[in-house]
Amino acid sequence: MWSSLIGKAKEGGVDVIQTYVFWNLHEPQPGQYDFSGRYDLVKFIKEIQAQGLYVCLRIGPFIESEWTYGGFPFWLHDVPGIVYRTDNEPFKFYMQNFTTKIVNLMKSEGLYASQGGPIILSQIENEYQNVEAAFHEKGPIYVKWAAKMGVELETGVPWVMCKQTDAPDPVINTCNGMRCGETFGGPNSPNKPSMWTENWTSFYQVYGGEPYIRSAEDIAFHVALFIAKKGSYINYYMYHGGTNFGRTTSAYVITSYYDQAPLDEYGLLRQPKWGHLKELHIMIKNCSTPLLQGVQSNFSIGPLQQAYVFKEGTGACVAFLVNNDATKNVTVQFQNNSFELLPKSIGILPDCQNMVFNTAKVTTKPNKRITTLTKMFNEVDMWKEFKEDIPNFLDNSLRSNSLLEHMNTTQDKSDYLWYTFSFQPNSTCPQPVLHVESLGHVVHAYINTIFIEAGHGSHDTKGFSMDIPITLIDGINNVSILSVMVGLPDSGAFLESRYAGLTKVTIQCSESYIYDFTNYTWGYQIGLEGEKLQVFKEQSLEEVEWSEIDDSTNKSLTWYKTTFDAPIGDEPIALNMSSMQKGAVWVNEQSIGRYWVSFLTSKGNPSQTLYHVPRSFLNPTGNLLVVLEELNGDPLQISLNTISLVNVNSPFSYHHLPQ
Repeated sequence: MWSSLIGKAKEGGVDVIQTYVFWNLHEPQPGQYDFSGRYDLVKFIKEIQAQGLYVCLRIGPFIESEWTYGGFPFWLHDVPGIVYRTDNEPFKFYMQNFTTKIVNLMKSEGLYASQGGPIILSQIENEYQNVEAAFHEKGPIYVKWAAKMGVELETGVPWVMCKQTDAPDPVINTCNGMRCGETFGGPNSPNKPSMWTENWTSFYQVYGGEPYIRSAEDIAFHVALFIAKKGSYINYYMYHGGTNFGRTTSAYVITSYYDQAPLDEYGLLRQPKWGHLKELHIMIKNCSTPLLQGVQSNFSIGPLQQAYVFKEGTGACVAFLVNNDATKNVTVQFQNNSFELLPKSIGILPDCQNMVFNTAKVTTKPNKRITTLTKMFNEVDMWKEFKEDIPNFLDNSLRSNSLLEHMNTTQDKSDYLWYTFSFQPNSTCPQPVLHVESLGHVVHAYINTIFIEAGHGSHDTKGFSMDIPITLIDGINNVSILSVMVGLPDSGAFLESRYAGLTKVTIQCSESYIYDFTNYTWGYQIGLEGEKLQVFKEQSLEEVEWSEIDDSTNKSLTWYKTTFDAPIGDEPIALNMSSMQKGAVWVNEQSIGRYWVSFLTSKGNPSQTLYHVPRSFLNPTGNLLVVLEELNGDPLQISLNTISLVNVNSPFSYHHLPQ
């Protein structure tokens, strides 16, 4: 999709493509590098260059970005004595090693602007000032070290640090946010430009959270204001959001990412946002001479109104007339002329006489997405299923006399960790209640291999607990608790010491009689059997015995498989998973991501039901679809759909650029 996405960005007036560099993807094991396929960073940058655009390479290598573990590879966790993102020798060694690897790779391909390439900026670290105070005196030392380390790699182009007001010279401090024209304190040195590395076009969405809609008018207002205040660079975060395939999202973040961006998840134009910003970009570029070479002045033209004027010696002039009144139209006087400004808007006068553009006046027609059903998977004989065995204590060779931390135990090889134990009550336990406390994200509880109940936390809470009435048998009872992570944390200080998983487990028989299993002999199993056998791969399907779908009520932890043909045409494709509850999907061995339809928003809606299947993943016929369902979803209601656009009030749909 790279070529098409870059082309649409260029058509929208974008000059620079900014990308993070994902340490966990490119160095999955220490010293083992992967730049193949979707991870081919050089190929991506050369595609940008081929289309005549520039690159900002945000190496980080901490990136946050709602990406699992903030982009760190999990092996970093086990480096002796390591503390991330501070004046810590083990961390600095690996950070410098990876940063140097990326810079040298770019140099070897001649990709820096100093070599005639497209990379005009690099970023080191990411929003560090948010956590700097937690590291006390070691924070500022680390900032200076990181800046010096980057500069000494001699890329020949500037380095930036976002949200770092004290970025050491010559590294440029930049702004992130939605209103940097209002919030940015400016460069910390007169020889640095005013730059905005993240203009949030909407906001990321979490399971259980509603989407955040930011209007085209609001984005345009703040872009124009930043330019009026001598801003020289604005990057949209995100211009195209895309899809978090596999297990790449951070904690609770949905698989769809920044779908409200000017280019939506599928790479389709989101109008009027894309078109309105395109018009603004054209307007600003047409005024480039006075903006770059003119002298700026600003003065009041009303109680909530301001004029910013750039005038060049040859007479070239541009004016930005700002109305900060969000409630009403205002008529202002400027250079002996009257101009009416819409509420919360900026009028741009490219000759200081005629108002040609107003940020609040949108002329681009809105569009909407149309989902067209192409296939229902509603026939029982289309599907086969394989049920996971529920492990008990005797099945597990990994043992501990305490509750192990989830992430350290799984090493991020799986979302899933089984905690199991066996016990026999000493006396009668008439109304037992299982109490579980967890700092993970989801818990599924089983007693004697029978599913009892599931519970979960949320993005805004730290941990959760469950109290579940259970039934015990006479004799030995096997308790199996599945702890599930939905992405690793991506931000905050001391990421290396975060705790997840079960923290307390008891069975209460009466008010006075409680069995506490917190410090008890536990058995552990990392991951699910189907994951270990990779039953989502064609060559591994025969590793397990698939059977016809049964109609029992106990459907938890079931794998389903079927095949399908690709819809004709080139419209984007999505699976509608609204009949499922929680799990993951694979198409032709490629993970489409996690789904969690059963986690509803405050308005009672799933956060996401449509899951993007890129056409490049598909064959014309015989595509393998494998679904892991954790709870009780119904695969017979899954459907395959194409996605297209239609102009509002227009019968004609399109999914390419409009003429």
